[in-house]
Amino acid sequence: MQQSFVSHRRFFDDRNFPKGFTRSGRFTLNEGNVLEKHGLAMFELEQGTRAPANDEEQRFIAVCKGEEPATTIYEKTWLKYKNRLAEKRKFHTVFGKKKLADGSDDFSYVETDLD
Repeated sequence: MQQSFVSHRRFFDDRNFPKGFTRSGRFTLNEGNVLEKHGLAMFELEQGTRAPANDEEQRFIAVCKGEEPATTIYEKTWLKYKNRLAEKRKFHTVFGKKKLADGSDDFSYVETDLD
């Protein structure tokens, strides 16, 4: 039987997780390792740029399409990763500056969307 989710390169998402998956605080150590080691294969399977090598990878594609519930660590971790990407992140600062109607500056709390 052929091994599933084999990749010869590590998977990183520096744009969304610049400190890495395990240091982001959003994934367990095991989930972070699964993403690093197998994330590229999972990404390629979801995008359709890689053909499934066995039944497990074929099922993974069905899970990504929403046709099957996630049951394996690969499926659950990938869906968790995708959900974390979809979350709306906000950046909060107390150093925002806006002009008031009278022309003076108001240094107050400002909430800004990063996306």
